[in-house]
Amino acid sequence: MDLFDDLPEPTQPGGPVSASPVTARPQETNEEEEEEEEKEERRVKRKREDAESEAEKKEERGEIKKVCKEDLPVLKGYVAARRGERDEMQDAHVLLPDMSSCLSLPGQLSHVSYFAVFDGHGGARASRFAAEHLHHNLAKKFPSGDTENVDKLIKKCLLETFRQTDEDFLKKASSQKPAWKDGSTATCVLVVDDMVYVANLGDSRAVLCRMEAAADGQRRSVTLALSKEHNPTMYEERMRIQRAGGTVRDGRVLGVLEVSRSIGDGQYKRIGVISSPDLRRCQLTANDKRGAESGGRG
Repeated sequence: MDLFDDLPEPTQPGGPVSASPVTARPQETNEEEEEEEEKEERRVKRKREDAESEAEKKEERGEIKKVCKEDLPVLKGYVAARRGERDEMQDAHVLLPDMSSCLSLPGQLSHVSYFAVFDGHGGARASRFAAEHLHHNLAKKFPSGDTENVDKLIKKCLLETFRQTDEDFLKKASSQKPAWKDGSTATCVLVVDDMVYVANLGDSRAVLCRMEAAADGQRRSVTLALSKEHNPTMYEERMRIQRAGGTVRDGRVLGVLEVSRSIGDGQYKRIGVISSPDLRRCQLTANDKRGAESGGRG
């Protein structure tokens, strides 16, 4: 039984991947940008080849045991944000195209990237806290050493990371006078070599644009959802809230909260609002582009 809600398998042979990971809003690409991206990819490829050559020399001297894998995705992150009707910007984001340096990776892995968006509500403190701490908790819990079944360990790592981040924020929030009532969605994209793991809470979305051949022979983009929305109108979410003693009115928890899973929102945790993320896994192909958006008004 698979540990993740996997997306469809690639329909074309794999190859070097050029991808734009997490963005706060979808970005259009023109010919000049594509040409610039190709140049950047060539520069990155030359740097990688030089690094691999140096790594092989060091390995021959017994200085290191692992050489980076070939044909890994070239990842770039772009962000656009706009404050809405709120008095302060309540959204936050993190872009870490290379997180490998702060991890002790298992021998079979070469590269890890992390991208995340957080849509705060009731204030900006929960989203900022998650942006500052979630990836540090992830680094502490990430599997290390020679391990088997890395997928299972990454799933466990992500679940524990979200739980720990939520507990830490709730502890800090409850110690304030008056107590903080902030909450936040969270959509985290973890790219491990050429495999994408997505963990999300709430209604911030992650999507993937995959170019595929159509029946007429033309190539068209297909948009695939990488995240699952959590709101109290969904049957499973509503049943959990009602079993915990809560109610759903006008599509909101107690008629107030629009999401059924979040970081923070301490006043709703006892009535079924949880911080356990949905997890999805996706194998990258040669023509994938990914994006995420908070979709909030903060």
